[in-house]
Amino acid sequence: MSDRLVRAFWGRLGLPGLVDVHTHFMPERVLRKVWAYFDAVGPLTGMPWPITHREEEDRRVELLREFGVVGFTSMVYPHKAGMAEWLNGWAAEFAGRVEGCLRTATLFPEAGVEGYVREAVEGGARVFKAHLHVGAYDPNDPLLDGAWGLLADAGVPIVIHCGSGPAPGKHTGPEPIARLLARHPRLRLIVAHMGMPEYADFLGLAERYEEVRLDTTMAFTDFSERLAPFPVRERGRLLDLGDRILLGSDFPNIPYGYLHQLEALERLGLGEDWLRAVCYWNGVRLFPVRS
Repeated sequence: MSDRLVRAFWGRLGLPGLVDVHTHFMPERVLRKVWAYFDAVGPLTGMPWPITHREEEDRRVELLREFGVVGFTSMVYPHKAGMAEWLNGWAAEFAGRVEGCLRTATLFPEAGVEGYVREAVEGGARVFKAHLHVGAYDPNDPLLDGAWGLLADAGVPIVIHCGSGPAPGKHTGPEPIARLLARHPRLRLIVAHMGMPEYADFLGLAERYEEVRLDTTMAFTDFSERLAPFPVRERGRLLDLGDRILLGSDFPNIPYGYLHQLEALERLGLGEDWLRAVCYWNGVRLFPVRS
C-alpha cells in the first residue's frame, strides 16, 4: 500500500520518480550498531525511535525501487580514525552493484585523509557524507583543510550533519560551518536535516553562499515538529531557496513510513512547483540520474 501511495504522490506532480540524497546503506555490522543506537536513543530525544524499515539490505533496495526512488545515496560515516577509507571501499562496491545508487564516500580528520579523498573522487565518488555529531570533530581541523579544498575544486557535494539535533555535539551548530565556508566558499555543502534545530542560521548561510544547499531529512515531520518545530515565519525563505533544497529521508533509519516525509513537505503549502523541484529536479541538476 505505501509504495502505491508514494508513487501516487510523485505521479500527481508529473514527475518520473524521486531523488533522495540522504539514505543509508552501510556494512551490516556497522548498520546493526547504528540501529542499536537508535533503539536506545530515548534519553537524547525523550521519545522512542523505532526503525520502521528494519529489513535486510536487498529488501531495502527493493523498497526504494517500489517507491520510485531513481537516485539515492549510501551515506556512510566513521566515528573514529581508521574507518573512513574502509567505508569508502565498501560504498564503492555497493554503488557498483546497485543501480541508482550515487557512489558515496566519507572522511575523518586523520593522517592521509587528503589522499583517500582524492582517490575516492578520482574513482567516481559523486557525494560525500560528513557527520560532525557522530565523528565529534571540528570541520575546521587543519587535517581536513586539504580535503575540503580538493572537494571544493572538484565540485563534489558533501551532505553534512552539522546542526545540533537531536542533541548538541561538541562541534555542531552554524558557527563552525560559517568559519569553514569563509575559508572554502565554493564548498558544495548540503546541510542535512535543514540544519535542525538552527534552521534560520543555516538558511542564512545558504543565502550567503550560492553553493550551500539543505536537505529535508526528517524536517517538518510530526516526529521532528515535536522536538524542534520549523518556525512558521521562515517558510518564505524556503520558497526563496527552492532551487537549493533537496529531498532527504534518512531511510531506513526513520521512526515512520517513507510516505510521511513527502506528506510533510506537501502540507507546507509552498506549491507544486516547489515540490517538483525539491523532490526531483534539484537532485537531478546536482546528480544527473537515469529515470
